[in-house]
Amino acid sequence: MADSSNPLAGLDPEQAAVVTAPAGPLCVLAGAGTGKTRAITHRIAHRVRAGHVRAQHVLAVTFTARAAAEMRARIGQLGAGGVQARTFHAAALRQVRYFAPRLFSGREMPELLDSKARLVGLAATRVGVKIDGTGARDLAGEIEWAKSSLIEPADYAVAAAKALREPPFDAARVGEVYAAYERVKRAQGVIDFEDMIRAAIWAMEEHEDVAQQIRSQYRHFVVDEYQDVNPMQQRLLESWLGDGDDLTVVGDASQTIYSFTGASASYLVDFKRRHPAATVVRLIRDYRSTPQVVGLANTVIGQARGELSRLRLELIGQRPAGPEPTARSFPDEPQEAAAVAARCRELIAGGTPAEEIAVLFRVNAQSEVYQEALAEAGVPYVVHGAERFFERTEVRQAMIALRVATRSLPADAPLAESVGQALEGVGWRPAETPAGGAAREKWEAVAALAALAESMPALSLEAFNDELARRAALQHVPTVAGVTLSSLHSAKGLEWDAVFLVGLAEGTMPVIHARTPDAVEEERRLLYVGVTRARHTLWLSYAGARAPGGRPRRASRFVPFLEPGRAYEPGRRPAGNARPGIGKGEVVARVRRTVAVSCRVCGAGLLSGPERKLGRCATCPADRDEELLARLLDWRARLAAVQKVPAFVIFTDVTLAAIAERRPGRREELAVIAGIGPRKLGLYGDDVLALVSGKTVEDLVGSD
Repeated sequence: MADSSNPLAGLDPEQAAVVTAPAGPLCVLAGAGTGKTRAITHRIAHRVRAGHVRAQHVLAVTFTARAAAEMRARIGQLGAGGVQARTFHAAALRQVRYFAPRLFSGREMPELLDSKARLVGLAATRVGVKIDGTGARDLAGEIEWAKSSLIEPADYAVAAAKALREPPFDAARVGEVYAAYERVKRAQGVIDFEDMIRAAIWAMEEHEDVAQQIRSQYRHFVVDEYQDVNPMQQRLLESWLGDGDDLTVVGDASQTIYSFTGASASYLVDFKRRHPAATVVRLIRDYRSTPQVVGLANTVIGQARGELSRLRLELIGQRPAGPEPTARSFPDEPQEAAAVAARCRELIAGGTPAEEIAVLFRVNAQSEVYQEALAEAGVPYVVHGAERFFERTEVRQAMIALRVATRSLPADAPLAESVGQALEGVGWRPAETPAGGAAREKWEAVAALAALAESMPALSLEAFNDELARRAALQHVPTVAGVTLSSLHSAKGLEWDAVFLVGLAEGTMPVIHARTPDAVEEERRLLYVGVTRARHTLWLSYAGARAPGGRPRRASRFVPFLEPGRAYEPGRRPAGNARPGIGKGEVVARVRRTVAVSCRVCGAGLLSGPERKLGRCATCPADRDEELLARLLDWRARLAAVQKVPAFVIFTDVTLAAIAERRPGRREELAVIAGIGPRKLGLYGDDVLALVSGKTVEDLVGSD
């Protein structure tokens, strides 16, 4: 239970800095497992309880109903009930429904589509595009990307080409289906989720009275997982804010893995540029994983390149030491899957609960061989993301039976007993556990309902049914006793004691259609997300062929130590430019490891040479002593003439600019400026420090 008497209790220094940061724009760069939810909920509670804001004026938005529910619960435990925490969609839907009479000429809001697939199929038929169910889903996803990116049907083909999309059909034809879908939708008088968010934006941009009413209600905003916002959500956020700037955003650029849906981390990367007065706090203490897991995560993401790598965080593990990650290679996928299943069985026999184990893969097609191997080994499993828990046939049948049972079972009977009797009515027997496979998966799904009832003995059967309905609405799934099989994308936001990262072969990780540098970097981040799901035990493996005797393939470029004959060497720093964490003797060309340097203004990681010398991003404001810079340039020119060398040999313009900005007072402060090594410090250090202290060039020249 959180300590509601002191929102700062139990926080580390960085988390406390988040809580106590002043009103106004705040950017929290939060690494995996660093307690971001704890920090932002304590910040909200602290501001409410201190009287800085009123609870009803705070709106916190995130991306899942479950995350929003958890945020509300935590804030309530901290004594700040009344704060609204919702998903972007839920917040927009609430506002559009409220203002519908003004927005839709006195009518209620049109019916909201649950799925685009049916209307997309109808639209495709009308423009002569033949598709099946899979094609309809693919086209629906492409239309969602376009609408979330604020792209109209007529502009789709050009925009898709610029974004290097690979649409399921010719881009021009996709644009035609998109346009037809919009016509079909209007004819049937329905809207989709993107229309609903657009309506919320339009309500504020075109109706000043609506904008004023919303902005008087919500004045302080918190956005979680900010790296995942798309252009439409960003525009909604800006509409909510208006001229206000009391905004807290939380994100991790290294966990940007949904760009294919329209999500853009550019808003997180550019936050300081758009809000120059923003406070930036970095959370880097990892409380989830052992130092061994954290070390491998840092190794994986440490080689990242591109714009997003500027904000990468080097995590520091806070948990006790654990086992080193296991790195294995196998001749083919069936042998890899059999070894994983055998190890899962060993872990379970050793006391690790099956639900605390996960097997993660890049694409869902990899799941089948692991289902077969786990079933053969008698290990229960659950396929995560393939079908929502409350939509499973056996779960729906069980919930119907539980509702029917309220009319036939005694109201005063113990809940667990009543639930057990109702579930036996649909064929579930607690003592008849199937050996494995799909039958075991179905049994475990129903067993999760029985276990949930045992954890809530004070509820009546009717109240338990209400609780199940609430959880179904929030997709708050009960714990299912089985090894989780999941794609890496679906595993985001989850964690387990033991994680198996499998199938790490070129063509799968990175996936074969990742052809651009940006796409490859997203694949690297996806693997990083997988590594950081593990609390204690981590296994990485790949198979040299998909099937016995199949075409050979190499280990993923992200984890070359999986290749036969190589070994993962934790903590070893190879000589020269060899990459840490790979086998002996491998040298990686054109990869130079540099000491991490952060911008002294916004805290972003600095990669380019000029920025590292300046100690700040090129776009961040400078505090340069122009008179000092002029004296430094004059001194360098005179010294270069005496030594008969080009001026840049003494110091470059960027180095002199950095000196004029930092104004070092001691040799130690001068030495930290990139480009001033021991030799130049010895040759020119005294002169530079003298100039910084106020000496003139004539004073120095006269003393030579």
